[in-house]
Amino acid sequence: MILATGATGRIGRELVRELDERNAEFRILVRDPSRAADLPASAERVVGDLDEPATLTPAFDGIDRLFLLTPGIGVAQAANAVTAARTAGVRHIVLLSSIWVFGDPVPAMGRWHHEREQLLRMSGIPSTVLRPGGFTTNALEWVPSIHKEGFVLDAIGPGRSAPIDPADIAAVAALVLTEDGHAGQTYVLTGNETLTIAEQVEIIADTIGRDIEVRAAASPEEIVRSRYPAGAPKPLADAILEAAAIMRADTTGVRTDTVRRLLGRRPRTFTEWCARNADALRPLTAG
Repeated sequence: MILATGATGRIGRELVRELDERNAEFRILVRDPSRAADLPASAERVVGDLDEPATLTPAFDGIDRLFLLTPGIGVAQAANAVTAARTAGVRHIVLLSSIWVFGDPVPAMGRWHHEREQLLRMSGIPSTVLRPGGFTTNALEWVPSIHKEGFVLDAIGPGRSAPIDPADIAAVAALVLTEDGHAGQTYVLTGNETLTIAEQVEIIADTIGRDIEVRAAASPEEIVRSRYPAGAPKPLADAILEAAAIMRADTTGVRTDTVRRLLGRRPRTFTEWCARNADALRPLTAG
C-alpha cells in the first residue's frame, strides 16, 4: 500500500492519476477531503495533518511505501512523517526534494530540502530522492501581472533553465513507487529544453494570442515579486535573491536525460504545457 502526501497539489494530483492508471493500491493524506473530491475514487482518503503527529497513525497503518512532499521552508512536517513511517514499518520513501541541493555550502533555496534529505538518510529507511528543477507551472505566478499590467518581471535575464512539467515528475514518482530497483538513487529531473524567461513568455504570448512585455526586475523587491507577487517571508525572499543571481550567471542551463531514461520518452515541452493549460492562460485576454 502506498501513501501519498501533497495529493491535492500540482504534482500530487498528477501522481494520483498515474497511480490510478497503474491500478496501484494507494491512500492519500488530506486535511480537507473536499479538496480531493475530484480525484479518482480508487484513492483511499484518510484525514490527517503532517503538523499533527497524532493524526498520522491511522494514515500510516498498513503502509509500506510513502511519497513525501512537504511545502514551505520548514522541516517539521518531514520529521513527523519520517517518524510515523519508521513506527509503521514503511519500507521505501520517495522524497520530493529540489535541484537546488548542490554545492558546499548548499544555496539557501536548497537548504531546507537538504535538511529533509538528511532526516531521511538518518532514518535508515530505504529511499529515493527526486530533485526536480523549476516547474512549468511556475509560469502561473505571472498570471496576475500579465492580466493587470501586461508584463512579466524578469529576474534572470540571460540565464537559462529547463522547466519540467509536474506531470513528468509525477510519472517518475509513480514508476519509482511501483517498481523495484530505485532505492538509494537520487534523480535530478528537468525538462528537455533550456529557456530564458523571455522565451517562456514568448511561448505564453503565442498560446494566448496576446503581446506580453518582459521587463527586467530593477530592485530586490521586484526580483522577489517576479516569483511571489504578494511578497515572501524574509528567509524565502533572501533565498530567491540568491537563486536569481545564480540563475542569471547560468547562461547554459542544467538539463538531464533522467526522465527519458526512466520513462522511455522525452519530457513534455513548455509549449506542450502551455497548450494543455491554455484555459488557465486565456482569461488573461479578458478585461
